[in-house]
Amino acid sequence: MSDFLSQSAEYLPVLLQGAWLTVAVTVLSLALATLLGLLWALLRTSGVAALAVPTRILVEFVRGIPILVILFYLYFVMPEIGLDLTAFQAGVIGLALTYSCYIGETFRAGIEAVDKGQIEAAKSIGMKRPLMMRRVVLPQAFRIVVPPYANNLVMLLKDSSQVSVISVAELTMQGKMLASSTFDNMTVFTLVALLYLCLTIPLNMVMRRVELRMGGAR
Repeated sequence: MSDFLSQSAEYLPVLLQGAWLTVAVTVLSLALATLLGLLWALLRTSGVAALAVPTRILVEFVRGIPILVILFYLYFVMPEIGLDLTAFQAGVIGLALTYSCYIGETFRAGIEAVDKGQIEAAKSIGMKRPLMMRRVVLPQAFRIVVPPYANNLVMLLKDSSQVSVISVAELTMQGKMLASSTFDNMTVFTLVALLYLCLTIPLNMVMRRVELRMGGAR
């Protein structure tokens, strides 16, 4: 136990650097994925076939491709057509693009779950669609989607480890490099697992409180 603690003190500064990068990748990816996901949801529920059909095809296309392939494509293929991305940029964009499709479907389900009677009532008093979405539909949809959205957030945090394959030195990558240089796999990856738990458990608790508060506000 004393060996584990002494080695942990030595390894933690390096792993914490990776943890901060993991948080940065997750936050930026989530922000972009949320904006794109909301856009996909609004287009899917617009009632305009010229907008809904291409968006549905895009969503199904991206959801059918593994995250690793998207990351490889952005990092290794895009430079061949003149778009050079850093590993960090490719990682954020790849995760955001992938998760925007899942978050978009979550938002779409929330929008479609809003009581149709309220939508009809809003239309009957002359509300245009943008105003109706902003004041009637989206506030209720957001409360509905909190649980699945929180689940997507936690999954995104864990899937951020996949950007290590394109050399982003986040927590998992730092763990692999540290383990390969020290040959102390047990200590290093135990610390990596504990650091992920330190990120995901408080996140789950916060999202649970948000879910309960928003549920009480219905």
